[in-house]
Amino acid sequence: MERVAIVGVGQTKQERNKVYETFADMVFEAVQQALHQAGIGIDRIGNVVTVSNDFWDGRTISSMAVNDACGSYDKNISTVEGDGTFGAFYGMTRILSGAYDTTLVVAHSKGSESQSSHITNAMFDPVYLRSLGIDNITSAALQARRYLNRYGITEEQCALVSVKNHGNALLNPLAHLPMRLTVPQVLGSRLLADPIKLLDASPVSDGACALILAREEVAREITSRPVWVRGVGYSADAYHLGDRDLADCDALVQAAGRAFRMAGIHDPRREIDLVELYDAFSYQELLWTEGLGLCGRGQGGNLLESGATQREGEIPVNPSGGLLSAHTVIAAGLIRMAEVFLQLREEAGARQVPDVKTGLAHGVNGPCGQSHCVWVLGI
Repeated sequence: MERVAIVGVGQTKQERNKVYETFADMVFEAVQQALHQAGIGIDRIGNVVTVSNDFWDGRTISSMAVNDACGSYDKNISTVEGDGTFGAFYGMTRILSGAYDTTLVVAHSKGSESQSSHITNAMFDPVYLRSLGIDNITSAALQARRYLNRYGITEEQCALVSVKNHGNALLNPLAHLPMRLTVPQVLGSRLLADPIKLLDASPVSDGACALILAREEVAREITSRPVWVRGVGYSADAYHLGDRDLADCDALVQAAGRAFRMAGIHDPRREIDLVELYDAFSYQELLWTEGLGLCGRGQGGNLLESGATQREGEIPVNPSGGLLSAHTVIAAGLIRMAEVFLQLREEAGARQVPDVKTGLAHGVNGPCGQSHCVWVLGI
């Protein structure tokens, strides 16, 4: 397979309410940053993949409505409605088709203009579940309780994730909620749906992210420091929650396995230097860490017992602060990829982790981790 690299990324600050910025404003800012970092003009972009969601945007064909802002005039443009990691996967396949040298992938969302409970309720079966009012939070609570009960994970262990990631966000100027927290503060925060409390849940943020992919020959022309796609995999689980054991994450295990095989990784605990994963809720960082093979099943809760940083085999997880500190729906996974890119290029500023040669980025679609996309990136 021809090698593909990331040559530039751009992010807006993630905020509670970008009241003075439209969707197009955010997209334009992120795209301009990515082009500037790559040192190219929009004329070098062969095709564009826009990532958004009609429900979150409150309009149809939402991804097409930012065409001008991302410079797609007179170019091939495709759209993906889902997490940004899946949009990047589609963008990579367009390069591998041989038809294009470069792809610009851009994702955006303004959660401040949405009703997340109504939108995420629409994910569920319209006959049996939707009328119950189940949404992203209540379904996650079902998964959290099943996971905690099955493996003996404690709410205090989950709270440590929130303490760590909000603390990490203090070093990230783009994060929405940098905070110094304690476990009692997390445990004492308002209950949303047992066992998930307010500080166990990610905020709903506004923002955008852009990423430029290029085939090997072009990537080397553009930059002397490309970040290579070493492996990628995705997998989807059953649609109905009752058809899955929510304490497990088989789709993530399969997606990670495919990415690791492509990347030639045999022991992720030793060969991955940094992880940016999709932690919409505190328990999910523990569960997803297990699914990625960074610890044994049911052992995720033990990773934080020693203090403020989560490490297994010296692997920092979510040094950016993760989704718990800034959750721009749709763009969240693409931001994970951008964060790994910055770490690999040693351009992450105060949140830089030393000696990062191989990083992992992770995105999720659907309730309770219905589908996962895993990227292994390296220099």
